[in-house]
Amino acid sequence: MGLNGSKIAEIGAEAAVDRRANDVVILDLRGLSSIADFFVICSGNSDTHAEGIANIIREKLDEHSVKLWHREGKRRASWILLDYVDVIVHIFTARLWHFRVNFL
Repeated sequence: MGLNGSKIAEIGAEAAVDRRANDVVILDLRGLSSIADFFVICSGNSDTHAEGIANIIREKLDEHSVKLWHREGKRRASWILLDYVDVIVHIFTARLWHFRVNFL
């Protein structure tokens, strides 16, 4: 049996914290959005740091057999999106972090 969205978001957020992501937040969107049940939002100090955060989240979720459905943002990107269907992870670099509030 697979993990529910809440647990996936928790694992993703914990992985981000382990990689020293900044301002890690889980937004519960159940009943508010048809896009996803949860957003995990965080930032890295640089594009390299953001890539490292994305990699550790993917590794930790792979360990739990949670497969990535889609990814946006290539290497050296200012924003990386990891789509796990019920959970979407947004990783911003510090220079785009101020757009986070406007984005949501």
